[in-house]
Amino acid sequence: MKDLAIQKNSECDHSNHTAHSHTVSIHDESEHESEHPDEHSGHHHVNIEETSGLKLLITLVLNLIIPIIQAICGIYAHSMALVSDATHNFSDFMAVLISYIAYRIGKKGATPQNTFGYRRAEIMAALLNVVILAGASLFILYGAFKRLSSPEIVSGEIVIGAAAVGILGNGFSAWLLRRDSKHNLNVRGAFLHMMGDFLTSVVVLIGGVVLIFYPWYWLDPLLSILIVIFIIKNCWSILKSSTMILMNATPDSIDLNKIQSYLSNIKGITSAHYLHAWPLSSSGVAFSCHLVVSDQWISQTEKLSENIRHLLFHEFGIDHPVLQFETAACGNGTMLCEMLATK
Repeated sequence: MKDLAIQKNSECDHSNHTAHSHTVSIHDESEHESEHPDEHSGHHHVNIEETSGLKLLITLVLNLIIPIIQAICGIYAHSMALVSDATHNFSDFMAVLISYIAYRIGKKGATPQNTFGYRRAEIMAALLNVVILAGASLFILYGAFKRLSSPEIVSGEIVIGAAAVGILGNGFSAWLLRRDSKHNLNVRGAFLHMMGDFLTSVVVLIGGVVLIFYPWYWLDPLLSILIVIFIIKNCWSILKSSTMILMNATPDSIDLNKIQSYLSNIKGITSAHYLHAWPLSSSGVAFSCHLVVSDQWISQTEKLSENIRHLLFHEFGIDHPVLQFETAACGNGTMLCEMLATK
C-alpha cells in the first residue's frame, strides 16, 4: 500500500524562505517487498545477529567467575597486579551486564514517543562502561603507587595460575564477541574489554614467571600501571565514538560534499541541498536532503526515488534515507540547512 502526499508549499518547510515550488513527499511501504524482503520503505536496516545476546550472556557469566578467582589468589599471593587484573575483570563484568541489558532494550521497536526505537541505548551503555573503567583505573593507580613505595613479596606460582584462568576465560569471551564487534559499538565495547583483560592477564602471567626466578617485586605494581594505560586508551576510543553519535555528528565515512555532487549528477536531478547525515546508532546511518526536479507527476518520481535509495545504500552505506522532491530550491539552495545557522 503506497501513501503518496503532495504538499503545495511556498516556503519549502522553512517559514522564512520563499520559493514557489511543489514539495513531494513519498513513502512507499511495499517497494521491493517481494524482491527484497529485508528492505522496507526504501530503507536498508543492518541487524545485529540474534546470537549477540547469548554471547554477551556467556561472557557475563565468565566475567563473574574470573575476578572472584583472581581476587582471592591476588590477596593470598600479595600480588597488586593480580588484584588489579581482578578489579579490571570485575569492572568488565559490570560493563558486560550493562551491555547485555542495553542489547535487550535496543531490540524494542519504535513507538510514537521514540520513533527511531531504542537503538541508542547501546550508546548510553558504552558511555557508562567508560565511567566504570575510569573508576577502576583510579583504584588500580592508587594501589600501584602505594605498592611501589613499599614492595611486598609476591608468590609467582599463584600469580601464574590465576592469570592462566583469566587468559582462557577472556580469550574465549573475546573470540565469541569478535564478529559482532565489527558493526555494533556496544558489543565492540564489550569485545575491547575482553581483549584488554586477555592481554593484561598475559602480562600478569609473564610477571609471575619473572618473579619465580628474580625477586623484582617492584615489577608487580609497574605492570598494574601499564594495565591502566591500556584501559585509558580504550576508554578514549569508545568515548569519542559515543559522543559523536549522541551529537548526531556526520559519520567519518560520510562526505556530504561528495554526496551532494553525486546526487546532482544523477539523471533527473537538477540539484541537491539541505543535506543531513547522522548515525542512528553504531550500525545505521540516516540521511535526508531536498532534491530539485522538473515539474512532473508524483508517479514519475517513484522510479527515481527507488534508484537514489539503492545508490545511497550501495555507494555510501546509507540505510535510512528520507528524500524530499521539489521544483525549486529552498532559500539559497546551500548544502547545509540555513535554519540551523546561528543568528
